[in-house]
Amino acid sequence: MNYLSHGYRFLDNPHKLAGTAVPDWLSVVDRKVRIRSHRVNQHIGLLAGEEQSLAEGMLQHLRDDDLFHRCPTFMMLESELSVRFRRLMPDPYDHRPPFLGHIVVELLLDWVIAEQVPEVLSDYYQALGEVSPQQIEQLVNRLASRSTDRLAEFVSHFHSARILFDYADDQRLFTRLNQVLRRVTLEPLDERAIPVFREARQLLLLHAADLLTAVEDPESPAVTNLRAAG
Repeated sequence: MNYLSHGYRFLDNPHKLAGTAVPDWLSVVDRKVRIRSHRVNQHIGLLAGEEQSLAEGMLQHLRDDDLFHRCPTFMMLESELSVRFRRLMPDPYDHRPPFLGHIVVELLLDWVIAEQVPEVLSDYYQALGEVSPQQIEQLVNRLASRSTDRLAEFVSHFHSARILFDYADDQRLFTRLNQVLRRVTLEPLDERAIPVFREARQLLLLHAADLLTAVEDPESPAVTNLRAAG
């Protein structure tokens, strides 16, 4: 669910930016609807203009995820944070620590980008607002193996809720993570988890440049600023 790290490179192409968010939107709104590379590739040659850019964004997300989740730095951070959450949740049958180790890295990578690139969150939402949620849903229903009638409404809600701004504050991040946990039918966190968020922020500041260069230009603004700060 790292919306910004997928999309902020495409602020000048709002439809491609929106396309990069589609797989994560679907994971929230309708997990039975999936975007698969082979299906998008089957159709992309028949698309043009805005629809082609949307499809290119979806493919970009899938390529990024493949590289990002195999990145040694990501795997190290995921493991380290899983261990820290496990100390709070020692039950070996509690599935939250590995889930949290994964998702907290993703969410806080977006926070790091927002810290390093002034105005990027405002620019991201402005670009997203230029894309029709109905157009996104219609294209997804042509590209995915199953259709949905819930995506357009969710995209509108995502745009208005501006959840990415919440990642900068530990208490609001805590609230958002508990919403995610409830959605996947896991127990909510208690506030003992908040110090782990603070530790995670420091780890992400140290290692975010390596994470980002796994999928993007090492001269990108966020990477350049992180290298300079480090």
